[in-house]
Amino acid sequence: MGIIGTIVVGFIVGLIARAIKPGDDRLGLIMTTLLGIAGAFIARYVGMAMGWYHEGEAAGWIASVVGAIVLLVIYGLVRGSSKRL
Repeated sequence: MGIIGTIVVGFIVGLIARAIKPGDDRLGLIMTTLLGIAGAFIARYVGMAMGWYHEGEAAGWIASVVGAIVLLVIYGLVRGSSKRL
């Protein structure tokens, strides 16, 4: 998959993750896309390294969304703690 395909998939995964995760994240489209791409890459490499799934399986999409949700939670915790200072 090329860079444009990766950006499109990351954007879709980021939107799905934001829709599933409760709360108001107040992220723009660029940050949503970046978190989606990062979540997809992390989940892909961890899942394939652990042997949970292979390239092109539906579990890769599910893992990508879960990875993006985890990154959204971490981003929210880091951003929330910096607001308190």
